Amino acid sequence: MKLIISEKEIAAKRIAQILSGNGVKEEKIYNVPVHSFTNPEGNFKTIGLKGHILQVEFPDEYSNWIKIPPENLINAQTVKIPIEKQIIKALTKVAKEADEIIIATDYDREGELIGYDAFQLIRDNLGEIPVKRAKFSAITNKDIKSAFANLHDIDTNLAFAGMARQDIDLIWGAVLTRFISLASYQLKDKYLSVGRVQTPTLALIVEREIEINNFVKTPYWQIKVRLANEKQQEFDALHHKKRFTDENEARKIFEKLPSSGEIIYIKKSVRPLKPPSPLNTTGLIVAASALGFTAQKTINTAENLYMNGYISYPRTDNTVYPDSINLKEILKTLSAASDFKEMTQEVLSLKVIKPTRGNKKTTDHPPIYPASVASRENLTEDEWKLYELIVRRFICTLLPEALIKNMVVNIDIGREKFISNGSNIIREGWTKYYPYYKHVDIILPELAEGEKVTVLNKEILAKETKPPSRYTQAKLVEKMEELNLGTKATRHNIIQNLITRGYIKGNPLEPSKKAIAVIKALKEHAEKITSPGMTAELEVDMDGIANGDLEKNKVIDISRKALKEIINILNQKKEEIGKAIRDSIKEDGIVGKCPEPGCDGNLMIRSSFKTHKKFIGCSNYPACKRTFSIPQNGLIITTEDTCKICGFPVIKVIRKGKRPWDLCINPQCPSKNEDYKDYKNKKAASKTNK
Repeated sequence: MKLIISEKEIAAKRIAQILSGNGVKEEKIYNVPVHSFTNPEGNFKTIGLKGHILQVEFPDEYSNWIKIPPENLINAQTVKIPIEKQIIKALTKVAKEADEIIIATDYDREGELIGYDAFQLIRDNLGEIPVKRAKFSAITNKDIKSAFANLHDIDTNLAFAGMARQDIDLIWGAVLTRFISLASYQLKDKYLSVGRVQTPTLALIVEREIEINNFVKTPYWQIKVRLANEKQQEFDALHHKKRFTDENEARKIFEKLPSSGEIIYIKKSVRPLKPPSPLNTTGLIVAASALGFTAQKTINTAENLYMNGYISYPRTDNTVYPDSINLKEILKTLSAASDFKEMTQEVLSLKVIKPTRGNKKTTDHPPIYPASVASRENLTEDEWKLYELIVRRFICTLLPEALIKNMVVNIDIGREKFISNGSNIIREGWTKYYPYYKHVDIILPELAEGEKVTVLNKEILAKETKPPSRYTQAKLVEKMEELNLGTKATRHNIIQNLITRGYIKGNPLEPSKKAIAVIKALKEHAEKITSPGMTAELEVDMDGIANGDLEKNKVIDISRKALKEIINILNQKKEEIGKAIRDSIKEDGIVGKCPEPGCDGNLMIRSSFKTHKKFIGCSNYPACKRTFSIPQNGLIITTEDTCKICGFPVIKVIRKGKRPWDLCINPQCPSKNEDYKDYKNKKAASKTNK
């Protein structure tokens, strides 16, 4: 019997269905599904894992945060502990019958390590057994059958690169997290998470926030006129000096403007608008942000589509279609769906189909493309939205470019030059089928040099320069890729971890005062931790392991040496760092003003000295004893919001595995009354029925 090991149960089931000749039989071993089938190649069983079944940890003797100094962890040996015990038991039992193992996990560092760990566990328990590797980029009939007809060896270099990342991230995370948490007295569920990639990522958000807060607005003025040509067709123009920093200068010009002018120059041009490049992981996250998807939601939804065979592997850096992909075949398959028939037929009617190319070309996986046809009925609303985006993006990479007509008009009004700009799409090309691209047409009337124009209206616009924008999740992922922070498989998780730990909130991303204090303290005393440079160097070293150019242990030793230098610096400034963070945490703990009549205190998140239970109390205690109950499980984040119904402060509750939710602290709020809930539900139902 040949045992196929996949990364998840859904993949194990689909692989069995695709490869089976006489149907699939399912049994439960220790409550873990195992699928059996037979085909001309022999007898097979498939079993799905739940991602990693082993986790890297420090031995138990290092678990006491108080007794073990953080620096002692730097050179401590790590161990792998089982985290999916039922799956391990089932895997070991089924493997006893196997005469060959086939690893069919995702083909990347993480997937290779998951498969390698599973095989090593089997070998350690049962002895030597032959092993092969199935590599595929889509879970379709064609891809799976091809992968199992052309098996490879396990890529140990790729797995070792994954191991190095696990060890390095554990060591850095544990040492720095313990140091910062101990220095600021934030222990147990209040601990402050610090990480090798997480911290420089957070620094980007904090630095942008500081830049916004320090931004000094500069006033400026613009002169705008509304004009009409000789055919009484109207259009707008701005003074060629787009920004006047001196209001008096603008006023003088404004006051002397006559009621007419003359067109002195016209320039017309047509420029091509190239189709978008093929999607890689970062491109998908950015594109899906137009749908309102967060980075985490995008990847989770894409993963579901991939596992069900609708799209290719969604974790890829590649933006160039390889020759092995039959573009026409995919188009013909998609043309069966009425939603995409018109656009696919347009591509198929072209004499030559030439796809666009992005800037990144890799050989592990192709760009993300639709692997099979899906229907709305078979997908959730979010899955369909993302699937449709991927299909449209794929088709648009094969369509002709659009054409945009630009028109620049110079107008003389009282010897002052005004400019009017027009821009409109004159050939839709790919934009016809890509609603996520927005172009605002500004169409100017037909004008001629020497033509007289009438000034219908004139105005001075008072404006101010604006600070830079906060990062959205999509823009942050782009920036992380640019700086080589994290990988295609980890960037969305890093952002989600920062949200879960209460460091950032919202989208665009806003840092908490705690986050600002942590980054400020680290930048002042150990800037290397907050800089992407060293992290990027380690990423390059891990690429070296994957390519077989560097040894895993050597790269880990380099990272340990760098961390040791940093922790020595931090220990010298422990008191200053701790105080700065503690002061900021107090500010983060302010929920709002105390509602007790005559009290000017602040409501703050506190915990009972005896029971350690969390609650909200007044800063003027014991003079004011007003308190409010709050959930005991999860992370509580203060907000600046107040309840729209009762006006009391609103907190955000974050629980692992669940969506964050907003909670009014007022126990008497009408929104918590059952009659009010029934009223809201009936109102929502009536809207839906309409």
